[in-house]
Amino acid sequence: MSRIRTEMIDEKITWQDITTGAEIDEPATSLLINTGEWRVMRPRFLEDKCKQCLLCVPFCPDSSIPVKEGRRSDFDFDHCKGCGICVKVCPFDAIDFVKEEK
Repeated sequence: MSRIRTEMIDEKITWQDITTGAEIDEPATSLLINTGEWRVMRPRFLEDKCKQCLLCVPFCPDSSIPVKEGRRSDFDFDHCKGCGICVKVCPFDAIDFVKEEK
């Protein structure tokens, strides 16, 4: 058992003593952080195959598929983390996955 874990058991820390986590201090701060740098795989939009069904849009957990005037465009790569959900849900194979080039 690790030294830290042993010390915690020895000290009998209660849940009230644990630092609170996952609190949101200010809303909409995700736009300020470029989380796309975490990506290992990159989705690639194949516009010629896209039927503009927009099924990919609500499935994107990072809202990284912009839509203007009822049509989707290329990804917002500043915030796309490369999860691949859009690749799986596209019924027309209009999105594929490639290794991220750094």
